[in-house]
Amino acid sequence: MSNHIDLQLACKATELPSFELFQRWADIALTAVTKQEFELTIRLVNIEESQQLNNQYRKKDKPTNVLSFPFEVPDGIELNLLGDLVVCAQVVEQEAKEQNKILFDHWAHMIIHGCLHLLGYDHINDIDADEMEALEIKILAELSINNPYES
Repeated sequence: MSNHIDLQLACKATELPSFELFQRWADIALTAVTKQEFELTIRLVNIEESQQLNNQYRKKDKPTNVLSFPFEVPDGIELNLLGDLVVCAQVVEQEAKEQNKILFDHWAHMIIHGCLHLLGYDHINDIDADEMEALEIKILAELSINNPYES
């Protein structure tokens, strides 16, 4: 099974994963939860765009690693559009360095985390956070990536 990904490059990052890696990470995250195929956009942005969107939609005036925008299909319309992920390459790179993580392992985590948000998972309360984190850890383990929540 393969989901359709529209990858948009709107930043000047130098160390970006390949399209194939983005595809693999999205596929493994989505198939862990559902067998339905989806279309989604992954947009890689700079600090300014991330901060503007985070402020506009979350009222947080700072850039962030990943924003998820689920698409709400109108009643009576059959469409497999899941939504959009907006990922700030500079924040992901900075976090990987600060947290002593392998850069592409952190990218994988951010894409998986964002895809789970698009599927309705959240971490607003402790119970939901525990469920989402456990699923992320399980999916990442399938990629031989260590638990990102261990310090």
